[in-house]
Amino acid sequence: MVHLTAAEIGLRRLECYDMSSDGGFLCRYDANKVELPDCWADAAATALQLPQVLPSGMVRSFLKANSPDAADLSDAAELTDRQARMATVHYTFMVQSYIWGEIGHTNVLPANLAVPMVALADRLGQQPLLTYSSYVLDNWALIDPARPLGLDNIRMIQNFLGGQDEAWFVLVHVAIEAYAGKVLARFADIHDAVARDDAAMVQQHLEQTAGTWAKINALFDRMPERCDPYIYFERVRPYIHGWKDNPALPDGVIYEGVERFGSAAQAFRGQTGSQSSIVPSMDALFGVGHAADPLREYLDQLHEYRPQGHRRFVDDVRASSRLRPFVQTVGPRGLKDAYNANIQAMSDFRTRHLEYAASYINKQGKKAAGNDTEVGTGGTPFMRYLKKHRDETRGNLL
Repeated sequence: MVHLTAAEIGLRRLECYDMSSDGGFLCRYDANKVELPDCWADAAATALQLPQVLPSGMVRSFLKANSPDAADLSDAAELTDRQARMATVHYTFMVQSYIWGEIGHTNVLPANLAVPMVALADRLGQQPLLTYSSYVLDNWALIDPARPLGLDNIRMIQNFLGGQDEAWFVLVHVAIEAYAGKVLARFADIHDAVARDDAAMVQQHLEQTAGTWAKINALFDRMPERCDPYIYFERVRPYIHGWKDNPALPDGVIYEGVERFGSAAQAFRGQTGSQSSIVPSMDALFGVGHAADPLREYLDQLHEYRPQGHRRFVDDVRASSRLRPFVQTVGPRGLKDAYNANIQAMSDFRTRHLEYAASYINKQGKKAAGNDTEVGTGGTPFMRYLKKHRDETRGNLL
């Protein structure tokens, strides 16, 4: 029998997907040291003033007056990948602040924000608004570069209002993403062990993966320590909404000056933790499927909001994984137990996400335009969406 390696069946090294074993899907460079050229640097300086300006209620006039004219910006295509990603962090925060940063939202984004935002999105193959990658994956720095990444040694680079609750919300996600790298790094080894019919080695890897997931879930459990549900709902969540399926912006947002859009409003889904690639990667490896229904459509659409390399990783894992049928047909009970331990860990993670969605959003008393308690920041009916995927995960226990 010929045994194929993970690479031969379609799974390449993590670096090929812009990933690492140390940081998972987090950016693989020191974002704090990225230097932007010319007017891109001026725009970043403006964005970094948002925590001081947003409380004034006059952020739109500030951004109009202090953001460079689109004509003064060098071609986004000439930026390095790191520069484009860092510029995107700053511009997505300005875009969100312009739309949501004053009492009474607007559905028109001025050209000095719209044109460079679309150019950066085109450069990176993403959407022209805040996504999980610009909110979390590319928006962190080590406090002490000599110490390892952990909740006690990371900070946000770009903020909206700033403060403990906003930072903790993002940094818990950063810490989870980093820890997940230890799980993702085992995927190729699991593929190879399955290809060799080595049930003992598959079991060993799955037991290690389940142990790492226990630590990831413990990190997720820490969210309430420094992020209060009321503060999150009132001071963090309002700025991260998108404009697709958002009742406050039924037609979307007009991107002034963007020729291909013309005067037609554009609708894009907002930043959401469901754009993280960790759980979809686990679903792909473990063969967890989701029923084809309207809620599945949201899942498929959110996949398009991930960075291109991360999308390829999820797609390649799903196309190449033979783990579930292998466990179903080969090996001792211990192998199935190890498989089930991972399924249960994912179910527990999704359960915690559902519980947080209830306490941080659904149970909050105030219902404001653009910050609806029934609609997620990504424009999804999030309670039904999260519960469905949690239940479908549990249904894959062997």
